[in-house]
Amino acid sequence: MARSQSRSRSLLLPICTILAILIHGAHSFYLPGVAPQDFFNGAELTVKTVQRILGKYYVVTALKIPPTRLKWGMRKMCNILCRKVLDAKTAKAFKEKIDDEYRVNMILDNLPLVVPIQRPDQESPPVYQLGYHVGLKGQYSGSKEEKYFIHNHLSFTVRYHKDKQSDSARIVGFEVKPFSVKHAYEGKWSDEKSRLTTCDPHTRQAVVNSNTPQEVEDKAEIIFTYDVEFQESDVKWASRWDAYLLMTDDQIHWFSIVNSLMIVLFLSGMVAMIMLRTLYRDISKYNELETQEEAQEETGWKLVHGDVFRPPSNSDLLCVYVGTGVQFFGMILVTMMFAILGFLSPSNRGGLMTAMLLLWVFMGLFAGYASSRLYKMFKGSEWKKIALRTAVMFPGIVSAIFFVLNALIWGQKSSGAVPFGTMFALVFLWFGISVPLVFVGSYIGSKKPAIEDPVKTNKIPRQIPEQAWYMNPAFSILIGGILPFGAVFIELFFILTSIWLNQFYYIFGFLFLVFAILIVTCAEITIVLCYFQLCSEDYLWWWRSYLTSGSSALYLFLYATFYFFTKLEITKLVSGALYFGYMLIASYAFFVLTGTIGFYACFWFTRLIYSSVKID
Repeated sequence: MARSQSRSRSLLLPICTILAILIHGAHSFYLPGVAPQDFFNGAELTVKTVQRILGKYYVVTALKIPPTRLKWGMRKMCNILCRKVLDAKTAKAFKEKIDDEYRVNMILDNLPLVVPIQRPDQESPPVYQLGYHVGLKGQYSGSKEEKYFIHNHLSFTVRYHKDKQSDSARIVGFEVKPFSVKHAYEGKWSDEKSRLTTCDPHTRQAVVNSNTPQEVEDKAEIIFTYDVEFQESDVKWASRWDAYLLMTDDQIHWFSIVNSLMIVLFLSGMVAMIMLRTLYRDISKYNELETQEEAQEETGWKLVHGDVFRPPSNSDLLCVYVGTGVQFFGMILVTMMFAILGFLSPSNRGGLMTAMLLLWVFMGLFAGYASSRLYKMFKGSEWKKIALRTAVMFPGIVSAIFFVLNALIWGQKSSGAVPFGTMFALVFLWFGISVPLVFVGSYIGSKKPAIEDPVKTNKIPRQIPEQAWYMNPAFSILIGGILPFGAVFIELFFILTSIWLNQFYYIFGFLFLVFAILIVTCAEITIVLCYFQLCSEDYLWWWRSYLTSGSSALYLFLYATFYFFTKLEITKLVSGALYFGYMLIASYAFFVLTGTIGFYACFWFTRLIYSSVKID
């Protein structure tokens, strides 16, 4: 035993020594794909263009610019990129892109290219515009005719932070100032020997304004040039995204939170009044009834106790939608938690969408479980049928809309269309992972004992008395969706702006607060309206509870339509179809999410109140 212990100690010593050396030599640890890149003098830099497919900003392949290669630390002035003589077709295409306010987007070391715009208040930090416009429209002095001008000179500024211990540097900023300059040169053009007179690196003559702009017209000769300047910065690599994500309108976000909280407090007061005063009084009165004559004179919500848990019409469809809502709720909740903790960094391009897709796939387990449990409570026995509909219905509708939109982009010959390989990967995630997980969850739910109703259901349905006009199902459902939408519509404006107007949105802390307020609002408004409905002796609450809070999706789509006509300047049919197609998908998802929240709140409420009274 002693010999084996000494042998293990002799083996342990060199292992510990190697680990100590490794730990001592390691400075830091980075997740894959987000590690900083060190640059030395003379290192090659690659500037790439990127395509955006949303709204009017999707970039046609014909405008794709080849990668620009730079050398680290080598300042360049008036470097000639290429010379282009426009024909009528190309000039028309450029004019259309200038009319549609197209932007050119570039990336250097995973940082997007921005145009700094100084605020009227000189002390405030500048606002950053993502990408630069292809050109602009304007008039010559003394003329009223509108002309088109192209940005053909780019003045790049690469900001870097230098490591004092080594000679390496890291990029912390990538800015550009676009200019429109009608370049001139002496003699006949030669790609290698021509020398510009409008700017010249030999005489240190640089482009500083667009006083002589380059017009876009047939047979126009355009020379594309660029400057590159390297500037040292105090900003460290870990903080390089702070300037891009600087929130300058936090007061509006706080106003949104306060506005939403006022709605929540109002509804909470209503719920508290119902629960503490009305319900307490009702339950006490019902439980004190002693004689049979008094018991037969039941009024209010207790009167429908024999029908309140009667399975609704189209109960299978309700189970499918509730399961899908649970899947969507889990995806949103976990995504926001990851975003708040900083896992979904903007430097990881496409990380948010990838995370949401993967979480949606894996949340299929909970979707199958929730739909199967509800289905079994409705005395259903074919759990496989419910599992299949849960796995296919919502993704199938969304996929059909998405495929039509993608076909429209394909028809425009845009490089922003989703390629066949990506489509195949999405289909594999759906049928290869999500569908089996839904079946697994549904199987687990079907093996659980059925949820028992707190009261027995009569064999013969009770007749519902004539309702007041304000208790009409359509009216109460539409009224119920106003408050949940009102709790989120201010934050919705910023989300739409970030998606369709090419801006950053990274304030997930505010978004999480608004999401929490949305949950409370949906639950409380559904409980209040459900109580009024039961007091009117109307026991058909299953679907109405889902549609009451789910109707907020209708207001979301109407607001998106209002936003389209007031904030966006989209004139092309395809771009408009893309906008309304994507917003239809978003509204449908919002309907499923909010409807499920309202349904479960009303489900808990009805079980609570009917389990609190004595019913013979």
